[in-house]
Amino acid sequence: MVKFTIEQIRMLMDLPKNIRNMSVIAHVDHGKSTLTDSLVAAAGIIAMENAGDQRLTDTRQDEQDRCITIKSTGISLYYQMTDQMLKDLPGTVERDGNDFLVNLIDSPGHVDFSSEVTAALRITDGALVVVDCVEGVCVQTETVLRQALGERIRPVMTVNKLDRCFLELMADPEEAYGGFRRVIESANVIMATYADELLGDTQVYPEKGTVSFSAGLHGWAFTLTSFAKIYAKKFGTDEVKMMEKLWGDNFFDPKTKKWTKKQTDSQSCKRGFCQFVYEPIKVIIEACMADDKKKLFTMLEKLSIADKVKTEDREKTGKPLMKAVMQAWLPASEALLEMMIWHLPSPDRAQKYRVENLYEGPLDDKYATAIRNCDPTGPLMLYVSKMIPASDKGRFFAFGRVFAGKVATGQKVRILGPNYVPGSKKDLYIKTVQRTVLCMGRRQEAVEDVPCGNTVAMVGLDQFITKNATLTNEKCDDAHPIKAMKFSVSPVVRVAVEPKVASDLPKLVEGLKRLAKSDPMVQCTIEETGEHIIAGAGELHLEICLKDLQEDFMGGAEIRISDPVVSFRETVNQMSDHIVMSKSPNKHNRLYFQMRPMEDGLAEAIDEGTIGPRDEPKARSKILVDKFGWDKDLAKKIWCFGPDTTGPNMLTDVTKGVQYLNEIRDSCIAAFQWASKEGVVCEENMRACVAEVCDVVLHTDAIHRGGGQIIPTCRRAIYASQITAGPRLCEPIYLVEIQAPENALGGIYSVLNQKRGHVFEELQRPGTPIFNLKAYLPVIESFGFTSTLRAATSGQAFPQAVFDHWETMSQDPMSDGNQANVIALDIRKRKGLKPSPSPLNEYEDKL
Repeated sequence: MVKFTIEQIRMLMDLPKNIRNMSVIAHVDHGKSTLTDSLVAAAGIIAMENAGDQRLTDTRQDEQDRCITIKSTGISLYYQMTDQMLKDLPGTVERDGNDFLVNLIDSPGHVDFSSEVTAALRITDGALVVVDCVEGVCVQTETVLRQALGERIRPVMTVNKLDRCFLELMADPEEAYGGFRRVIESANVIMATYADELLGDTQVYPEKGTVSFSAGLHGWAFTLTSFAKIYAKKFGTDEVKMMEKLWGDNFFDPKTKKWTKKQTDSQSCKRGFCQFVYEPIKVIIEACMADDKKKLFTMLEKLSIADKVKTEDREKTGKPLMKAVMQAWLPASEALLEMMIWHLPSPDRAQKYRVENLYEGPLDDKYATAIRNCDPTGPLMLYVSKMIPASDKGRFFAFGRVFAGKVATGQKVRILGPNYVPGSKKDLYIKTVQRTVLCMGRRQEAVEDVPCGNTVAMVGLDQFITKNATLTNEKCDDAHPIKAMKFSVSPVVRVAVEPKVASDLPKLVEGLKRLAKSDPMVQCTIEETGEHIIAGAGELHLEICLKDLQEDFMGGAEIRISDPVVSFRETVNQMSDHIVMSKSPNKHNRLYFQMRPMEDGLAEAIDEGTIGPRDEPKARSKILVDKFGWDKDLAKKIWCFGPDTTGPNMLTDVTKGVQYLNEIRDSCIAAFQWASKEGVVCEENMRACVAEVCDVVLHTDAIHRGGGQIIPTCRRAIYASQITAGPRLCEPIYLVEIQAPENALGGIYSVLNQKRGHVFEELQRPGTPIFNLKAYLPVIESFGFTSTLRAATSGQAFPQAVFDHWETMSQDPMSDGNQANVIALDIRKRKGLKPSPSPLNEYEDKL
């Protein structure tokens, strides 16, 4: 029975203090969607009996079949609290009335879909981090936590799958306590590493109520508050003191009735958590599983919850009985709601410290102020973070969050795309919002208007937005866009697609446009050779994208898919052995160049954005001088970065007193962008190269040194300098985390050796026979890696691969017979270039 109407939700939207926007994030298969179900059930959207099995937020058919989440799904939930429940609310949390609105986004845990997580985090203020109590903090948990703290999102944590402790591991209380403490500590280490001053302390503590313990599948959970309430009456102390006693090194001896900090010698002295929290749950679960109903119901009477267990539930046995009893005693929704309402910020509070991470313009103009104050009367600022496919094929809802102002049906808005520059007309549209709707899992509900602090989906803007955009009012022409999102993975795996029947080509082109909208990360491009290329984060990501393309966006027309192609990068490994010279076509200008590799770590710094073309030159040269040992004068003479003006290569000027140099600067920059986009070995992007202009001799007459003379010459000179500097190929490397029992390790090592991978860390997880391996594996070898690995270990090893870094291959691709050379020739053949790279004398001229 649904406990709310859309009108009630609409009224609550005007009270930003009572709204919580949160996403559920975790490692793959730690139980996010299952846990979300109990929250949805508490709002009355699905029956409590089905919670845990239904996975309401997995809306697509393939998500239900594969049992993984692929797209993040939003759902708005309305909770009515009583004064009784809210009496312990900390004074710092402001509220208007007793009703709360929670906009919840369930996100995927797979590495390949971590772009969906980024999109979900951008439009929420808090995150519920789910960790499996047996597996602990895994690689993806760390990735999503880092993304969350980078967006200034406050985390609370739940330790999930507690039922495994009781039913599978049969762990004794001290062991279980040790396991939980380790999990919480390792999560806190990550949070402390990526902490932000403005967020304050983001670490989580059970005794403060920011950690809950849950079993999503059975729908029960507790925080230490729920137990502290029971025992505080019994001991006659207040709940806060009691909570501190229930965690950490606090021991209680029932004989002497005294608390101590150390374990005494007496048998009856036990840790508070084990004695008062773990034991009672264990006793009840064991009574349920052993069908000892007499003992069970006398215990339930003592807990005064016997009347909450329905009559028909009393007849059940085994697990169903346990599920019914535990849900009556410790309902999951109460514990999770308490954490969300007590400890996660409302938009009113969160936007005060998030504004500088969000807004690109000056932080004191009216737009930034409206975001900071979460002001519904201010100018509209809305960020669309993703497009959700609608039920009618080919249309999309623009899903995002209102940061300031109000968005209404029929309102005219300015759409600022990701490439919009304030004051220009580039990437700018003015259009009308046809309808504003609320996302309710599988259905959408229409509403009149949506004020700030809420998530919203809009109809009628899908033609003008690819992936993401900022919306403002029609007249606000001085508004800056909201910052673009940073993804933690990069699309390195590419396939070419073509229709089986040539007449389906228009369908394919249209389908690719829609695919590019539907996923925040996938890149669809058309190569010069006329191929249609789709780039994704990994095998699984591409598989899902291609399935969507064929079934949803092309109406079932068949396509041919090439083998996956990995993009490489070109680099150099030494200073050029001599300065190369190139003459212009009219023989009147000479350019002298040399090339050298970048210092270690500099290319990565450019990738991350700590050093870039938009930096303040003084600050940038300070970093280059201090960290990378550059010369002070040289650091001020960086002409540009490339490719695409932001890539990890530089063009620098080391000349002394040359005439007319500034006049050809633009031509050189254009040539460098061209050359760094298509290197000399096999026309792949360059990486970590510094091209240096050593000297130029120019014609005195300006007409003889135009762009037509300089650009091709400069490009040839850069190519020649690359050939003389020892060209190499860089290949992308995955970081693979493998979980496997000890007897499977031999199989893993042999598979990794065949695939040129190497293991660099091997840890046994404390208290379990399972090992965690971390290994580096070249992306080009990773196709079919999962199936080979499962075959070699009879299905006992679980790999998770995520792109980690670029590694230079040691062989020279220019000399025959080695592996780098084979790869380079393959790429040239695929691109339709002439088979062998051009020799130096094609690019270098003699005096």
